[in-house]
Amino acid sequence: MSKESTKLVEVPGGVIPERDAGAPPVLEVRHLGIDFGGLTAVDDFNFIIGRTEIGGLIGPNGAGKTTIFNLLTNVYQPTRGHILVNGVDTRGKKTYEVNRMGIARTFQNIRLFKALPVLDNVLIGMHNAMTYRLGASVLRLPSFWKQERAARSRALELLSIFGMQDLADVPAGGLPYGAQRRLEIVRALASGPKVLLLDEPAAGMNPSETAELMENIRKIRDTFQIAVILIEHDMNLVMGICEGIAVLNYGQIIAKGTPQEIRTDPVVIEAYLGKKGGAAGC
Repeated sequence: MSKESTKLVEVPGGVIPERDAGAPPVLEVRHLGIDFGGLTAVDDFNFIIGRTEIGGLIGPNGAGKTTIFNLLTNVYQPTRGHILVNGVDTRGKKTYEVNRMGIARTFQNIRLFKALPVLDNVLIGMHNAMTYRLGASVLRLPSFWKQERAARSRALELLSIFGMQDLADVPAGGLPYGAQRRLEIVRALASGPKVLLLDEPAAGMNPSETAELMENIRKIRDTFQIAVILIEHDMNLVMGICEGIAVLNYGQIIAKGTPQEIRTDPVVIEAYLGKKGGAAGC
């Protein structure tokens, strides 16, 4: 579904796309905050996202955006507030447990196993789905081989969605930059998330690669029926693909709304997009 046909509707806690209004939000963040020593990095952050929503989190450098992603994945434990995934609080969970609950992410700086083949990088993303025991792995029992074959088939299927199946045996570090970005997204998808967090996915991309990324994000949402949240400085990408946008500044949300509302919000124009009139090209 294209952005133009998306209508946002109010639900308890915020707004979500109309198509998602029949089910509870997949992610709810309530009064989230974190302090580092005497410094408050994030304060009273409230956010919800529908089950198939593409949402954006924007703001100046140092606003706290990546800190939010670290909180959502429990790399950091919040000082206050709650994060609910499908209604279940993530407080006290380990990062891998939050991944099993349905949150996966990519990173601002690419974090691939560059010496390993493309296929192995994707298989690593499936580790939470493997249920065979250590003994079955060591002894190469039938249960081990059955799951390994299924995982390999699934990994190749995921790669094929992005036209990368022919690169399965290529070392990840030998891929062009844009392909490495796509591979990192495929690896995150391999864990079967309900919410995919993309941290500056267009960083370092040229305009044609960014346009391809935009189509790939839509393809991910439509194919897997999941929510996507992205941190991004490329305003053409954000305004072109996001259905709802939250603007962060000094650890606090200063505006939330549709791309058009954000584009014309004077507080946002002043704090992030530039002085009045500076948003025209976004």
